[in-house]
Amino acid sequence: MPAYSHRPETGRSRLIAIGLMCGAVLCFSLLDTSAKWLAGHMDPLQVVFARYAGSMILVSLLLNPWSHPGILRTKKPWLQAVRSLLLLGSTALNFFALKYLQLAETVSIMFATPLLVALVSGPLLGEWPGPRRLVAIGVGFIGVLVITRPGLGGMHPAALLCMIGVVCYAFYSISTRLLAAFDPPETTMVYSGVAGTVALLPLIPLFWTWPDGPLPWALMLVTGAMGGFGHWLLILAHRLAPATVLAPFIYSQIVWMVTLGYLVFGQLPDRWTFIGAAIVISSGLYLLYRERVRAVPEGSARLD
Repeated sequence: MPAYSHRPETGRSRLIAIGLMCGAVLCFSLLDTSAKWLAGHMDPLQVVFARYAGSMILVSLLLNPWSHPGILRTKKPWLQAVRSLLLLGSTALNFFALKYLQLAETVSIMFATPLLVALVSGPLLGEWPGPRRLVAIGVGFIGVLVITRPGLGGMHPAALLCMIGVVCYAFYSISTRLLAAFDPPETTMVYSGVAGTVALLPLIPLFWTWPDGPLPWALMLVTGAMGGFGHWLLILAHRLAPATVLAPFIYSQIVWMVTLGYLVFGQLPDRWTFIGAAIVISSGLYLLYRERVRAVPEGSARLD
């Protein structure tokens, strides 16, 4: 039993952390909802820029060299750059896909990210999945095929953008884990916003169109605010509870996405999306369960 479980504040801290995680999930759902609406009225790259520029401004108010001296100092600048570009690529692909797909469809495909992370962690991190986890990963990817139904006319080809985005986000997640050994999360968060904004700045003349009213401007601000605030809540949550406690609550996003998709766009996913999402989520939860089972006392042996 971990030592922290004996502290009386542990239960309360975990509840707070779970609340923060649920708040982060809501922020990301509102971010995607705003991005989908905006993508129907302007170039998706403009929405991506608004997301990064707004997030950078918000984060810089909280984390800057004056309030946090040395926050821009990194031991792995190239890894920070690669990680930031992977996140930028995943975000851009997701926003382009949102122009054509339902909210629930995109998030259901993105739920496959932990499966891909578990699969590639072997060659990249030396964390090889055992046979049970390999089966769970395979079943999860079958769930993705149920959602997208390639070749059967079940979904818009933009689903392919989502799947490429999953690959980007999986490698982004792995690079984040690698960076955690060298840089504090606040430094990594700052670089994410700065790198995305700087990378898009030279392209602004190619895609920028002036919003035609206050609502687009407001939603552009929302995308940036929800992105920055959501990631900040994630940092706070992971300071109070381990990832294995918080990860299952990520899947609550499907509830928000279905609800917002219906309320804002009048869209409800078909039964195949629900079935595929259930398969992907079940596989992800099983992987989390195996992570806990594998955390056996020193000297014990277990093969998953």
